[in-house]
Amino acid sequence: MITVQNITKRYGTFEAVKDVSFTVGQDQVLGFLGPNGAGKTTVMKILTGYHFPTKGEALVDGVSVQDNPVEVKKRIGYLPESVPVYGDLTVDEYLSFIADARLIARTGRRNAIEAAIASCGLEQVASKKIETLSKGYKQRVGLAQAIIHDPAILILDEPTSGLDPNQIIEIRALIKRLGERKTVILSTHILQEVEAVCSQVLIISDGRIAAQGTPEEIAGNLKGADTWRLTLKGADVDGVKEKLSRLAPAERLGGVALDAAGGGGASSDIVTVTFSTPADGTGRCVDGERIFDWAVAEQLKILGMSQKKISLEDIFVRLTSETRTVNAAAGADRDERVIEEEVE
Repeated sequence: MITVQNITKRYGTFEAVKDVSFTVGQDQVLGFLGPNGAGKTTVMKILTGYHFPTKGEALVDGVSVQDNPVEVKKRIGYLPESVPVYGDLTVDEYLSFIADARLIARTGRRNAIEAAIASCGLEQVASKKIETLSKGYKQRVGLAQAIIHDPAILILDEPTSGLDPNQIIEIRALIKRLGERKTVILSTHILQEVEAVCSQVLIISDGRIAAQGTPEEIAGNLKGADTWRLTLKGADVDGVKEKLSRLAPAERLGGVALDAAGGGGASSDIVTVTFSTPADGTGRCVDGERIFDWAVAEQLKILGMSQKKISLEDIFVRLTSETRTVNAAAGADRDERVIEEEVE
């Protein structure tokens, strides 16, 4: 449904987006995740035809944004970060205006307005002026204008920004329902939002893509994606270390033992072993079954076994930090080359 190919957007000498490529399939909800200023809104404005890329190409439902922006706008519903509503109109009047602007045929206009009102739960406020509504209801009105022409694609920029917890839950539930029959790109820097409604994740940092895929796939590609903690009884540290050293390379659980320390002083027979299990060749993290089987085969008595999975917050912090570090180094290297050229 959406294909972005190597787009770059410059404002003067500043590159807001740098060689970004991704695709979004039909009936997917893509979480477009990144810190403030990462380039999320710029990419969305390119997809909606408000900005054109400096380089590269964006296709929406097979239509080029650069070549035919009007046709692209017919196929999408767009909710910008600041909801474009007119406070002196009632909800019904505003949606009637939007239906007219969207060139919805008069014979089907009333049905389209009522369907948008029903989908967004606006029945009780349809006759009220928008300026009298809470921010949560104003966001619903914004979503209603985005779906009134029943587009196959929705692009939502920070749809829960500034809402209270109850309003956030309501809007997320609405987006999840819409995602069952539409392709949705949801821009946010709120990690819980992505976990709640998105089937795919794209993390952008400093104008570049840091990772994309499902949260599980992204986690699987990070070293140390899972940590397993094994507590053993009737063992000693040196004995456990010896048993660990005898693990065949093919049975090293994808990682190495990070720790084996006595748990209760010199006389304790309790040993805790912590394993890091990076992704195997299929991108999935190795589960704890092999760790358990190793302990049983070595006749070690297991008191407890627990798993800590890497969270989306861990993934986000790690990837965005790494991207900033790499890009800062690259920028310093470019500056050094420029200085050298000027000296020469």
